[in-house]
Amino acid sequence: MQPHPGGFLDLKKGGHYGVRVKRWPLLPVLVGFCLLALPFSSPAPLIFRPGEGWSYEPVGGEGKWRRDRAQDQLEVAQAAFDQGNYRVATKAARRVVREWPMSDYAPAAQYLVGRSYESRKQDEKAFKEYQKLLEKYPKAANYDEALQRQYAIALRYLGGQRFKLWGYVPFLRSMDKTAGMFEKIVRSGPFSELAPHAQLRVGAAREREREYPQAVRAYDVAADRYFDRPTIASDAVYRAGMAYYKQAKKSEYDQGAADKAIASFTDFITLFPKDRRVKQAQQLIASLKQEQARGHFEIARYYEKNKRWSGAVVYYNEVLLIDPQSTLAEEARRRIEALQPRTQQATPPPPAAE
Repeated sequence: MQPHPGGFLDLKKGGHYGVRVKRWPLLPVLVGFCLLALPFSSPAPLIFRPGEGWSYEPVGGEGKWRRDRAQDQLEVAQAAFDQGNYRVATKAARRVVREWPMSDYAPAAQYLVGRSYESRKQDEKAFKEYQKLLEKYPKAANYDEALQRQYAIALRYLGGQRFKLWGYVPFLRSMDKTAGMFEKIVRSGPFSELAPHAQLRVGAAREREREYPQAVRAYDVAADRYFDRPTIASDAVYRAGMAYYKQAKKSEYDQGAADKAIASFTDFITLFPKDRRVKQAQQLIASLKQEQARGHFEIARYYEKNKRWSGAVVYYNEVLLIDPQSTLAEEARRRIEALQPRTQQATPPPPAAE
C-alpha cells in the first residue's frame, strides 16, 4: 500500500491499482464547532440562562430588565405589566420569586406572575401560579384576590372554554380538570365567601361529564357543610335531586336512581317549602312516579302473559302504591280483579287440622 495525496492506494486483484479516497464531513463539524463556541448569553433573540430556561429578547435588549435588588426587580415587573409587556413582566416577577423567595416582595411578584399569564390568555398557567401563591404565601396581601381570579378562571372553563395544548393551542374541554380547580379553591379558602359557590360548581362540573354519583356527593357536601346558609343548602339539595333525575332518565331507566331522586326532591320540599322551585320539584316527582308505575305495569303484563298470575298481581299492586291516581292505576285495578279467580285457584288449600 502506497500513500496518495487524496487518501491511500489499494491493490486490487489483477494487478490494477484503484484509488479509495477517505473524506470527513466537514460542514456538520464546522457548524457544531461554531455552536459550541457561542456563549449561552450571546446577543441573539433566544437566550438561555440557568434556572430560567430559554427566553426571547430582541437584539440589544438582553438583560435590561434584570436588577440586583428584589424591590427594584419587582418595580421593573410592575412597570412592564402596566405597559402591557407581559412577557417581560413574567420574567422579571418570576426572578424575584426565584432569587429572593423569602423577601417581602416575593408574594406580590408571585401574584404578578399569575396576572401576567392571565393577561396573555394562558388561564391554566395563571391558575397554577395563583395556586403557588396560596400555598407558599398564605399571609399574602393578594390572597383573596388570587382566590377570586382562580374562581373566575374556573368559571370560564365550566362555561366551555378549552384547555390549551402546550399552553397555546386550544384543544379539549375537560370537566374533570374544571372540577379539580373548584376543589382547590374550596381547600385554599374553606371559610371564604367563594367556597360554598365553588363546592356547588364541583357538582355542576361532574354533572356535565355525566358523573352523576360524584355530582351528588359534591352537592351533599355543600348541603351538610353550609346548612346554615339557606340559599346554598337549598340549591345543593335541589341539584342533588336533579342529578339523580338525570341518572334515572338515561337510556336504560334506573329505578334506584329514580327512588333517590324522589327522596331528594321530597326532602327539598319539606326543608324549603317557600322556595320558588317547589312546584317544579313536585312535577318532577310526579313524572318519576309515573315512569316507575309504567315500568311495574309492563313487568306485570309480562308475568300475566306467561300465566304467572301471582307475580302479575304483585306488580299491579306496586302500580297502585306508586301512583294511585294515574290511568295506569285504574287499569291495574281491573287486571287484579280479573286475575283474582286464577290466583285463588293457584293457591293451595290450607292443611287440615289434626
